This record gives sequence, structure tokens and C-alpha cells, in this order.
Amino acid sequence: MRTLRHPGVIKVLDTVETEAYIYIATERVTPLEWHANRKSLSEETSKWGLYTIANTLAFINDEASSVHGNLRLGSIFTSQSGEWRLGGFDVLSSMKEDDPIIYKYGSLLPSANTYAPPEIVKSGWETIKHYPLPATDSWGFGLLVFEVFNGCFIESDQIGLTKNLPPSMYQSYKRLLNANPKVRLSVPHFREQGRRSGGFFETPLIKLSEGIESLGLKSGEEREEFLSELDEIAKDFPEEFIGVKVLPELLKSVEFGGGGPKAFASVIKIGKKLSEEEWDTKLTPVIVRLFSNPDRAIRVCLLDNLPGMIEHFPQKIVNDKIFPQMVTGFTDIAPLVREQTVKAVLTIISKLADRTINGELLKHLAKTSNDEQPGIRTNTTICMGKIARSLGTNTRQKVLVAAFSRSLRDPFMHARNAALLALAATSDLFSEDDCATKILPALCPSLVDKESLVRDQANKSFDVYVQRIRKYATTLPDTISPPTAAATTNGVVTRMGTPQNGSAGWTGWAISSFTNKLGAASGAMQTRAPSTLQSKSENERSSLTPPNDRASRNLPTSASASTLHRQAIASKPTPASTPPEQLFQDEEADDEEIDEAWGELAEDAFFDAPSEAVPKPKEPPTTFDDGGEPDFEGWLKAQAQAKSKTKGPLPKGLSKPSNQSNGRTAVTRTTTTGSLGSGAGPKKLATVAAKSRPGASKSIDTKPVEADDDWGDAWD
Repeated sequence: MRTLRHPGVIKVLDTVETEAYIYIATERVTPLEWHANRKSLSEETSKWGLYTIANTLAFINDEASSVHGNLRLGSIFTSQSGEWRLGGFDVLSSMKEDDPIIYKYGSLLPSANTYAPPEIVKSGWETIKHYPLPATDSWGFGLLVFEVFNGCFIESDQIGLTKNLPPSMYQSYKRLLNANPKVRLSVPHFREQGRRSGGFFETPLIKLSEGIESLGLKSGEEREEFLSELDEIAKDFPEEFIGVKVLPELLKSVEFGGGGPKAFASVIKIGKKLSEEEWDTKLTPVIVRLFSNPDRAIRVCLLDNLPGMIEHFPQKIVNDKIFPQMVTGFTDIAPLVREQTVKAVLTIISKLADRTINGELLKHLAKTSNDEQPGIRTNTTICMGKIARSLGTNTRQKVLVAAFSRSLRDPFMHARNAALLALAATSDLFSEDDCATKILPALCPSLVDKESLVRDQANKSFDVYVQRIRKYATTLPDTISPPTAAATTNGVVTRMGTPQNGSAGWTGWAISSFTNKLGAASGAMQTRAPSTLQSKSENERSSLTPPNDRASRNLPTSASASTLHRQAIASKPTPASTPPEQLFQDEEADDEEIDEAWGELAEDAFFDAPSEAVPKPKEPPTTFDDGGEPDFEGWLKAQAQAKSKTKGPLPKGLSKPSNQSNGRTAVTRTTTTGSLGSGAGPKKLATVAAKSRPGASKSIDTKPVEADDDWGDAWD
């Protein structure tokens, strides 16, 4: 048996001989009797098995010049691939030998006379040499055909019956059981009759079983025809044969033989019947290698069938081996490959790690969102909407709003509509602030889109976000400002210009402001005199600060001066502790608010506050009362006295210029010079600047009459 090698013969792996027994280790097989007794063999499978045994017997009789002598149902086994294997070589003998063992031990076989041909029953086993060599096995093969289709063979009177046999096999079957061994049909001839056109062995199952081994050698047309027939009759194959015999050949054809997508589709169909362990050992290694195949047809086929395969792959395999190869499809020159790669993201997203999703995947999706093909941009937007809940919280806030906002401006109508659908589906993922400040402003242009499809969806998405914001607004407090007591001036309660409940329209606050001011003012108008009721701290001024009581100075009023400027002149004095820079900074803030309200941006800033506060002198300030008029002579004497005692720095504007600038080099003051042109609008601002000249020292004359007016211009 170890020297008899044939595909239809049981493979012998090893033998061990002891004094009492001989142990023979073979491949794993199952007795065919188990299937025949349960009648679980279909007609197509039975024909295919008989054809396999016929090939094996033809090899034994013709090539090996031997006689099996023990052919029956109990001598047939099925392998792990479902193929029939011939066993029972108890009395296998070569007719070239002088004394074959079948002569002596043939009669010792179980039920030997039941299965023995008539000539052996009559004359013994030695009569074999007087008849054609295949005659003995032809008789046994005829009985095997009956047993395969009927399950068992019990009585000798059943010989020749055609019960349950295929009609096309009747004549050849009867010739196998001819009582005359000289005219008995040999097994090789029985096989040839079955392979004729329309013969009983001319079946798709037999044809495919022979063609599967040469699949890699077939031409493209032959391969396509073969695979088409395989899909049609795969259900007739034993599952073992499909998994063990057909599947490996198909995988070889896909990976090395040019089987292409057609062969891979057949692989996926077969894989549905495999167990998880078989999938991991047979399919997973090959599929991982196929993802690195540069063939675009294979890549598209892999991506199309990925939904049926992803559950069989562990997460580590997807992250480390499949996804790194898959990302090459995002940048492929073929639009079909890019589009299928984007669609496949939805399939593998559940198997990817968070770091991969929020990192490399989003980088590639950012590229496809700007793809030249509008369909790919649309599918990318849909993909982003569906994987939004798989993104990290921080990444989600940054990426989704930007991605959807860009898609809303896409020239392709369906891309804009996809962005609106995605925004509506992911509305719960954004904060209320983002909804109000980022998403709704981006949605508004879509409300007037030129396409009705986009407009309708924009209204739906807009309503979703508006309802959410309104619901959130009901949970907010009425105000965040702390409650303050009403301010009183000379016993009169100052009324604010806040709109009342009865105010109508957007002008309610302005009307309320005017009426409140008119109600608070009473009595005859008169020039304001210096008040003696103010606190001492309000009248005291720093010795380093020139007087700034603009209300008490007789300044000429210009007919072109603005109302806000006149209000600034009439404002109450600033406490002496306030540095002079802050005074100009407040005026600058007011002017900037006006300019911004009108939409005009000033070219130069009115005043820039120094980076550091002016240091205070160690000596206490010398106070004086100007009686409502600026006393420059008294101020200069006090300044000279403080300088001789403290040697401290001079005030801003009186210090000597130096090469190093401690603060701003220019002090600007805005005064209205009238309107430009003929319209009412923003006024052009005149600027007077006192700049320090490097290299030229500035002298200060302390005489009251001959005081230099250059420095005083900055205070006008």
C-alpha cells in the first residue's frame, strides 16, 4: 500500500509491526457506509464518487496489473475533502507474481461468497488467472453501484436489479454483472461509456472536479466559464470537498493564477459556510496579502465584499495590516477606487482604534472632501456624518463644523444636501454655543439656495437647531449682572435708559432714554459754579499732574463740535489719583466705539497707554486751589520745589527726551473739525502731536510770563 500511490487510494502515513499486530496509520477518513445507510448521498454526488473509484480501479487493473478482489461498500471511505477513497486492500495481488496471495486468502474475507463472482464461487479463487484480469473487480464494481444507490446488498437475487439507479446507467450496469466473465464489461470501459456525450458520467460536478486542479492553467475565457458553472452547482458538492479541495484552488487562482474578482467572489460564498477557526487559518492570511496587491480590480472586489468579511477579522489585524494597505486607495488615480475606499470606511470604523480614527483616517478624508469628483465629495460628507459618533469629543467639535460648513458651499447640489442631512443627524453632538455662533450662520445661505431640494432640507435642518437653542435659552437666567442700588445725585434718582416692558419696537430704549433725562432736569438753566461740597480728595490734584478741570475752564465752543465731545468737556473732574494717561485712554475708548459703530476704522490711535505706570514721588503732593481757573505759575513753582527735594522723574510731557523711549512718543488729541463733504456721517479727526526730538534737549522756563506754550498745546 505504501508503494501504491494514486489520488483515489487512501494515503498511508506510517506502519508499525509487532509480534501480534500490524498498525497502519492513514489519512483521516470516514466509512462511506455511514452516508449510504442514512441515504444522505445525492445522485450527483454518487456519480461523482463512482467515477473516482472507477479511475482508481482502472489504475489498479491496467497500470498496476493487479486485482483488488475486495470491492464492496465497506471498502470505500470519504476523506476530509469529501472525496471517495478506495481501501480494503486485504488481498490486493499482482497477477505478475507466481503465487498471488488472493488465491490463498480470498476465501477468508467476510461474506466472501456473497460478493464473489459466479466463476469464483463455482471453481475457487485460482480461476482468476483463466479469465481477463479486470473481470473479478468488474463484478465487484457492479455490486458497489447497486449498494451506493440502495444503501445495502443483502441477497444474491438482487443482482441485476436496477432499483433506484439512474436510467442512463442501466445497460452499462447490467454488463458489469454479466455471468460470463469473458464478455463482462471492464471498469475502464464502463468509465468511457459514462464519459460519452450525454453519458451518465457527463455531469457538471464531475467536470468541475477535474477542472478545479487545472484552474491556474486555464485561459481567461475558460476560467470565466468554469467559475460561472461553479457558482451554479456549488450546492451539489459536499461541503467538505468545497472547503478542502475547491477553496484552496480558488485562493491560488486569485493570488497567483489571475483568477481575479470572479474567483474571489466564489471564495466569499464558500467562506460563509466555514467555521471561525477555518476562516482564520484558510482565508485571513490570503485576504491580508491581497490588500497589498496593486491590482485595482482585486482592491475594488475586496472593498465590495468587506462587509461580509470584517466580522471575521480581529481588531489588531485590521489596524496593523489591513488599514495601512487600504489607505492607498484614498489617493489612487482611479476615481472608482477612491470612492469605494471612502464607502469602506463605514465598514471598518468599528474595528479601528481611536488614535487611528482621529489621526490618519481624518487626514485622508480631508483630502477626499476636496476631490475633483463631486460624487466622492458627497460620499465623504455622508461618511463624516455617519462616523461622527466614533470621533473623539475634542476632534468632533473641531472637524465636523469645518467639514460640513465647507460642504454647504460646494457647487454640487447633492454635496450641499448631504451636508444639511449630516448636520440634522448630528445636531445633538454640538454644544449650544456652537449651534448658535457657528452652525446657524453657516446654514442661513442655504435657505435661499437656487435648488429647491437644498432649500427644503435647509429649512428642516434650520428648524432642528433653532428648536434646540430655544429650549436651551429657557434654562438661562434673565441677566448675569449683579443687582445695584439706584444712584442719586443731589437727591435726584438717576434713571437708566433701559427699555421698559411697555416699550414697543426696537426704538423703545432710545425714547425711554430721552424722556428719563427730560423728567430729571428741572429749573432754569445757569452756568455751573465750582462746588464747595465736593470732598477734599476730589479737589486735590497730584503735584505731578497739571489741572484738568475742563468744566471750569472758559473754552470756546465750536459749532461743529460733536455732542459726545461737549459731554466729555462737561464731565465731572477726575480724582487726582488717576494718571493722566488714563484720561486720554478713556477718551480714546469712546472715540473708538463711535468709529466702530459707523464702520470706520481710525488710521492712528488717539493715545497709547504706557506699558508702566508713572512712578509716584516720595514727598506728599503739594495741593493748591485754582478757584476754577488754571494757575500755571503756582503749579510751576510747586513743580520746581518738588524737583529740588525729591529729584524724582518729571511728569509725562515735562521729562527730557532721551534716546531710549519709555513709552509712546506721541500724544494725540481728537477734535472735530466739521463734516467732510455734504453728508452726515463720521467726522475726520485732526491730530496734534508733540514728539520728542532725539539729540535736542528741551529747556523749561519757570517764569510765569515767558512760559513756553509748546507743551501746553497737548492739554488743549
